[in-house]
Amino acid sequence: MSLFKGKVAVVTGGARDIGKSISIQLAKEGAKVVVNYYNSEAGANETIAEIKSFGGEAIAVKADVSNIDDIKNLKAKAVETFGDKVDILVNNAGGLFARKTLQEFDEKFYNLVMDVNFKSTVFVMQAFESLMGKGGSIINLSSLAARDGGGGGSSLYASSKGAVTTFTRGMAKELGPKGIRVNSLCPGMIATKFHDDFTKDEIRKIVAGKTPLRREGSADEVADLVIYLASDKSTFITGTNFDINGGLAFS
Repeated sequence: MSLFKGKVAVVTGGARDIGKSISIQLAKEGAKVVVNYYNSEAGANETIAEIKSFGGEAIAVKADVSNIDDIKNLKAKAVETFGDKVDILVNNAGGLFARKTLQEFDEKFYNLVMDVNFKSTVFVMQAFESLMGKGGSIINLSSLAARDGGGGGSSLYASSKGAVTTFTRGMAKELGPKGIRVNSLCPGMIATKFHDDFTKDEIRKIVAGKTPLRREGSADEVADLVIYLASDKSTFITGTNFDINGGLAFS
């Protein structure tokens, strides 16, 4: 029996890598999925096509989730297509954009990193919380960087993800009485385009070598944890930031 038959899920940044895996796995478990994207239109189309290939239901919606008006449009498209109830919300959109030291920051870069990683989480939650009720599950994507400050030149990214982990705890307290659970994931080194773009191969090999499981993780492994947290198998879990890093760091 499908875990999410009759349920609606919204995944921000759902067009590639971890977001794509999450979108597809939710659909395979019966959820109707709103796949949000911004720059990855081709990836969004591929994700929708794959979901439809096994009989799943999904739509792709372009929206800059750091922009309030775009968030409102994302919500409107979700309601127009699947009705006025959302059961699962995954805040996956985010980015590093560049590795910069303290003296290289400017206000524009600061705003970009904080808006895409943290502001988006806050205001997407604000928009969709009104459509969620008892049994609803919100999963935010944080990072191992939130715990250890990140690698060289990623302190702003790490700080924005640290804000996500703290906000997750606060929202678990606020939304818990409504029956809505809020958790986050803190992935370590996951084999995605993120690290293809921003982490040198030699650094990736060093990190994998220091990881007890001696490898990078996969997007599907992160998605597996999302499925668990979105399901009725985790109904007494909220306010938790889950490490998924192969043992590289412990809580």
